[in-house]
Amino acid sequence: MKILGVDCGTERTGYGVISTDGRRHSLISTGVIRNKSTLPLCERLAVIAAELRALIAAHTPEAVAVEDIFHALNAKSAFKLAHVRGVVLLVAAEAGLPVGEYSPLEVKMSVVGFGRAEKQQVQLMVRSILKTDLVVETFDASDALAVALCHAMRAGTLAAIGARR
Repeated sequence: MKILGVDCGTERTGYGVISTDGRRHSLISTGVIRNKSTLPLCERLAVIAAELRALIAAHTPEAVAVEDIFHALNAKSAFKLAHVRGVVLLVAAEAGLPVGEYSPLEVKMSVVGFGRAEKQQVQLMVRSILKTDLVVETFDASDALAVALCHAMRAGTLAAIGARR
């Protein structure tokens, strides 16, 4: 199964595509969709949507994984993040892909085993789980891979439980 993980941001939207059988995971692609902060929000959202559509066309994932909105101290930032998340959900729906939504706590617990892990710990564990020496470009990209891995691990667990019944 191929999973596209997305870490939402208006200036930097991280993405990561992995292949998984539920137990073994491998890196296919990772990177960042970059936007200029000077662009109006509507134009940044259009860039993100176009890039996500291109990623889906290029990698043909079978699922998309994205973080839930978390409580932010800055309401304006939270609203912008929600807009980007809405674009991700829309593009996934247009492509007919199921979406897994996970809290930051769930993602960190799945990948690191500690819900309050720092970004450096997440990045280190992502590289370890994917068995890659690739230096992931940014925390946005490693966070996106972590979301994809969380989805893979949850799907693997659910499949194992279903197989035992």
